[in-house]
Amino acid sequence: MNDNLGIIALVGAGKMGTAILSGWLEGGIPPSSMMVIDPKPSIEATAKIREYNIAYKNIPPQNIKAEIVLIAVKPHDIDTVIPIIKSLIEETTIVISIAAGKTLAYFRKNLGDIAIIRAMPNIAATVKCSVTAVFANKKINSNAHQKVNKLLSILGTVEWLLKEEDMDIVTALSGSGPAYLFYLIECMANAACKLGLPQNLSVRLARDTIIGSSELIRQSTDEISTLRENVTSPGGTTEKALSVLLGKDGMQALFDKALAAAQMRSKEIAN
Repeated sequence: MNDNLGIIALVGAGKMGTAILSGWLEGGIPPSSMMVIDPKPSIEATAKIREYNIAYKNIPPQNIKAEIVLIAVKPHDIDTVIPIIKSLIEETTIVISIAAGKTLAYFRKNLGDIAIIRAMPNIAATVKCSVTAVFANKKINSNAHQKVNKLLSILGTVEWLLKEEDMDIVTALSGSGPAYLFYLIECMANAACKLGLPQNLSVRLARDTIIGSSELIRQSTDEISTLRENVTSPGGTTEKALSVLLGKDGMQALFDKALAAAQMRSKEIAN
């Protein structure tokens, strides 16, 4: 990304903030354009701040305005952070928040009528493989839209939403999604362990099966259901396993409950 950038202030350098910082550095954002604001950044973020000589502050300096402010703190910390970051913001500043549940109305009330974007990346931003869902208010013009799209595309793919309320579903699906897949690998490996395979081998087989299947999905033009059917021989072992997973109390029912619970929690945070 070679655009002439002003200051990009990353507010919050925990796990997600560090993932975003890593993605930006890998994607070519000049370290001289970045400022990290966090009284207690993660160990990984601290190492990158030192390695790349990135500007770092406990609180924002009073004499600097940012072109983009990305808020990457936990939702319960937002109320504390908002008064602190106001000094960074001017009329042309673009504010991006990745805090689950915090609405555009909340930010307009607390920051004024400026360009505000809600974004929901996931932890795969660390390796530039996130999918980031985005919803913007009407203050985002075409230039700002393009700038934000380029900035977030460095982290992976970007999906612009038509309705803000869909953010609660996106948070449940792709925002939290990596944890579901990590847990799926744990479950598959644990099941194999109980049947007699060594733990380390079980984890490697489960992990690499997910990685290989994901790459097959990426390269294939087939529907995902078709890919599943292609490896399900009638009367075979896969069909027998799927008869359990596709049952009344199987994976679909569990995911229905899991995503509904996460969506509801996102709505609760907003209130």
